[in-house]
Amino acid sequence: MFKDDLLKEKKILVTGGGTGLGKAIGKRYLELGAQLVICGRRKEVLDATAEEFRAALGDTCSKIETISCDIRDGEAVEAMMDEIWREGPLDVLVNNAAANFIARSEKLSHRAVDSVLDTTLHGTLYCTIAAGRRWIEGGRPGNVISTVSTPSFTGSAFTVPSAACKAGVLAMTRSLAVEWGPKDIRLNAVAPGLFPTPGAWEQLYPPGSQVERQESSVPLRRFGDHAELANLFAYLASDGSGYVTGDLVVMDGGRWMQGVGGPSFRAMQDWSDEQWDAMRSKGAK
Repeated sequence: MFKDDLLKEKKILVTGGGTGLGKAIGKRYLELGAQLVICGRRKEVLDATAEEFRAALGDTCSKIETISCDIRDGEAVEAMMDEIWREGPLDVLVNNAAANFIARSEKLSHRAVDSVLDTTLHGTLYCTIAAGRRWIEGGRPGNVISTVSTPSFTGSAFTVPSAACKAGVLAMTRSLAVEWGPKDIRLNAVAPGLFPTPGAWEQLYPPGSQVERQESSVPLRRFGDHAELANLFAYLASDGSGYVTGDLVVMDGGRWMQGVGGPSFRAMQDWSDEQWDAMRSKGAK
């Protein structure tokens, strides 16, 4: 779909880039010539991902750097940005890192709520403002792409903190697209649908949580392919999307229009306390 050098000489940071969708996006950026930086809390995971990329892409692999950073810590974010800028400014920031789990809202403690807000909303704001400040001070253009979700505009039972956070990220995206537009800084958001990833998928969709096969809730009757999502992020990172800002792109096979955005966990609305306890005992929060 794209020229091999589409993102040549672009320096891109993907938060939470060591696993899941962030990993797929980062690999695509490397394939298209970008200089990639991935950050996360677990350095060993980041380094393993970097080695995997180098082994898969060989001589075509552009430079990849790993930085251990807990984006919940604003000072750690500033230190990470200083480290990145020492070798040259970023061109693109991808806010991918997030936290989420299933729980009955009335059972949530303030610590449980904060565990989602701290990463998904606060961390995203910290990274965006830190990058934006440096772009503005240096008189440079910038580009921010944030991963949100359809519950940010439809709502969703049992994942209320995440839905609220993603709605906040969407509001941030549109607000800063207006505020920073005159400074040549673009911001857009992507709401992926069902793109299964190891680990997180089982936690978010435990057995018995659905009343039908997941694919049946999608008009296209299939899951999304990671390559499809990565190509969308590649387009938004490229100069070809230069007139796109403040937008939300939904890539979910039409699922949200079928009315499942809110009650996607409707089977769980009738669960007993025993069923909830059984789920929690298996590692879900």
